[in-house]
Amino acid sequence: MPLRDAPSQFARGFAMGSADIVPGVSGGTVALVLGIYERLLANIGAAANAVRDLVRGRTSAARHRLGDIEWLWLGSLLAGVLCAIAALSALLEDLLHNHPVPTAGVFFGLVAASTTVAWREVHSVGRDRIAMAAIVAIATFALLGLRSATEATGDEIVTRPWWVFTLAGAVAICAMILPGVSGSFLLVMIGMYTEVLGAVNDRDVVALAATAAGCAVGLGVFSTVLNKLLADHHDMVLAAMVGLMIGSLRVLWPWPGGTATTDLGTPDHQVLLTVLLGVGAALAVLGIDRVVRRPTT
Repeated sequence: MPLRDAPSQFARGFAMGSADIVPGVSGGTVALVLGIYERLLANIGAAANAVRDLVRGRTSAARHRLGDIEWLWLGSLLAGVLCAIAALSALLEDLLHNHPVPTAGVFFGLVAASTTVAWREVHSVGRDRIAMAAIVAIATFALLGLRSATEATGDEIVTRPWWVFTLAGAVAICAMILPGVSGSFLLVMIGMYTEVLGAVNDRDVVALAATAAGCAVGLGVFSTVLNKLLADHHDMVLAAMVGLMIGSLRVLWPWPGGTATTDLGTPDHQVLLTVLLGVGAALAVLGIDRVVRRPTT
């Protein structure tokens, strides 16, 4: 990647990081909309294969794998993600708590429009692809309803053994590269959100190391599996991802309380503002998609 393209990749990473902060949105969704999803998976997969070769003592193969990684491209993207999390966490938290309904409307519009963008990536639309998207959407919608709250309550303390943190890290990191529900919400669903926060606050080195190890293993294994599935069953995998995104809209439905709950209510306040913001957000996504798809001369 030319050095002059680094700022644009940083901007893409910033958008991904912004999405990861919000329950119901993932960086994978943004990567799919921006047309860099498969490229991101390929780079992560190359890194995972390099590590695997090093563990097996295949240093020559590992060096070759490391040479396949687009370091500048990936580094610019990662820098954008980290900067977004650092810069916007407080702002988005304030918006989600003090203006929950309009803010949820914005993200609902973003993800709803993103599903149409992702669906265009399905090369051959058939009954089996439509059925896959519908089944995954219904299953995701139902599973998300099993827990009404998206924000964990309770003391932020470490009570679980280290291996549970490893499993939690492996599960949560999947949301980084899988469009749909965010990693933080997955931690809430499995009851590990306050545990991980407690480990961060207490600087529990063992728990944090176990979580990081789980993230590394989960990212490596899951990216490898996804790369293989995309290569062999591209359209079915993308149809399933679209289903995940549609099902995750349950978390982003603005009423009754924004993204703080998966309960569904009828629009009863701030309706016009929320609808206008949602439509504006959707149009922004479609506009970005049009720019991204515009052929370069």
